[in-house]
Amino acid sequence: MRYRVLGGTGIEVSTYCLGTMMFGAIGNRDHEDCERIIHSALDRGINFVDTADMYSSGEAEEIVGKALRDPRRRDDTVLATKVYFPVGGEGPNRGGTSRRWIMQAVENSLRRLGTDRIDLYQVHRPDERTDIEETLDVLGDLVTQGKIRAFGCSTFPAERIVEAHAVAERRGLRRFRTEQPPYSLLARGIETSVLPVAQRYGMGVLTWSPLASGFLTGKYRKGRPMDLGSGRPTINPQRFDPELPVTAAKLDAVEEFTALAEEIGCTLPELAIAFAAAHPAVTSVILGPRTQEQLDGLLKGASLVLSDEILDRIDAIVPPGTDVYRADGAWQPRSLTDPTARRRPAGERAAAD
Repeated sequence: MRYRVLGGTGIEVSTYCLGTMMFGAIGNRDHEDCERIIHSALDRGINFVDTADMYSSGEAEEIVGKALRDPRRRDDTVLATKVYFPVGGEGPNRGGTSRRWIMQAVENSLRRLGTDRIDLYQVHRPDERTDIEETLDVLGDLVTQGKIRAFGCSTFPAERIVEAHAVAERRGLRRFRTEQPPYSLLARGIETSVLPVAQRYGMGVLTWSPLASGFLTGKYRKGRPMDLGSGRPTINPQRFDPELPVTAAKLDAVEEFTALAEEIGCTLPELAIAFAAAHPAVTSVILGPRTQEQLDGLLKGASLVLSDEILDRIDAIVPPGTDVYRADGAWQPRSLTDPTARRRPAGERAAAD
């Protein structure tokens, strides 16, 4: 296993990070099995574990906490979690990145994780309701209090990252040290701005969904029946509808990548995670197995290094900066999701006419 420094923090993390989204109610419900998977990853050189308070409504954090209850394991593990999505009930203030919610959410995460500190605390999505200065201020306070060691953002567009750094510099606040974006052979959009911006600010980058929500596992192939009864399709089956043009585009690219992987003597998942780790801006690639078998398969490619020739051939299939699809779960601004944000009121439009 190789190790890299995380965004100028001095903290060394493994090139591959164990993601835990599939632990708990939406994936592997067997807590003891999930603990064994975590221990297996740690025993094989992974020292970086990423979770979030909203994964299975806190259950994933509880599983991670049980797996790291041995103080020696906890001390040797760089532990990351996230805040933003509502957890633990309904209400107008149970989510977001306000001081009020973050102060409550971090205590809940610490309790579920069974620890007194979080090594990397991440803002899970941009919050259009909260001034970024407010968010940076409270996160800095948590560093001072020793409850978190560093903080970062997740799935922020480049302009939001630049804004956050500008505010931090202007107000003398601590800044985001990391960004966690989606990145895969099928979703390369972040190469245009997000990764260059992260490099410019010396941020660590831990990427998620290297298998493109399952399309790069080799399980889904063009012209073959789709199993929608297990894995990611059970969460959002419409994303796997073969009649949709975007699904067809994914499957066409998968055929080409599968042929390339076979030619160089590796599996499609091994090619996928090696690709994500090859970019100079990427610090660590998050692997999100549901089973031990899946983890074993992914780690077989941990030592795979892609040559310039292979990377050039990948570029010919999906050009740099191109998204075959918009990564599942990626943040979209209100200006796109809310029609009222881009349309004048009907009365004003009629008056203008």
